[in-house]
Amino acid sequence: MTSLDKPTEDAQQDARAVTEAALFEAFGGVRGMVETVVPGLLFVTIFTINKDLHWSAIAALGVSLLLVVVRLAMRDTVKHAFSGVFGVAFGVVFAMMTGNAKDFYLPGMIYTLGLAVAYIVTTLAGVPLIGLILGPVFKENLSWRTRNPGRKKAYAKASWAWGLILLAKCAVLFPLYWWANTSQLGWVLVALKIPPFLLAVWLTWVFLAKAPAPIDVFAEMEAEEQAEKEREAALAQEDTEATAGRHRRDG
Repeated sequence: MTSLDKPTEDAQQDARAVTEAALFEAFGGVRGMVETVVPGLLFVTIFTINKDLHWSAIAALGVSLLLVVVRLAMRDTVKHAFSGVFGVAFGVVFAMMTGNAKDFYLPGMIYTLGLAVAYIVTTLAGVPLIGLILGPVFKENLSWRTRNPGRKKAYAKASWAWGLILLAKCAVLFPLYWWANTSQLGWVLVALKIPPFLLAVWLTWVFLAKAPAPIDVFAEMEAEEQAEKEREAALAQEDTEATAGRHRRDG
């Protein structure tokens, strides 16, 4: 390894570390995954044992609310826990309205299908959804669209990965919704919660780790503001010196 190679490798390692941290922040990390799985796991476990829709639904909603309370008590971000509560609440309401326990899973399945379509459509439109999600996390906002083509390409690849993986998940779940019973659908859905998600996150990491570094638009704005302040200070100093010079000439 030459002395010229080492900084490049260090920069790549830094970029990968930043990418890992950003992905954990955006998608909730291990804790976010646990909070996503637990309500559905509790629902299908109780329903498998006693076939009671009401108790299964109450337990799933109760544990979702408990996870939010724990987040609040720890003064941690609650966006992932709150999204879980809304998802479980929609499932509970839908299942209670229809009286069909399988409908507890239907809103989440429809959401997954809609998200898959959104990833694909936004990528085809030139504004890949994963870039819209991660841009603010990387402090680059939408700069990747016009100023960083290599990064836009990476976001497009990642969005295609998310879209196709979620479509494959839907291709498994929707037939089961029609043909399988509630317990079978529930256990398959729980089993498919984490692996497809991890695959999509890993592919996103791979694509972004090889992409150009993000353009920190916030740092640019701060630099512009600082430069403007310095220009104003310089102009004020020039005005002060000019005024002092006039006073000396007049005196």
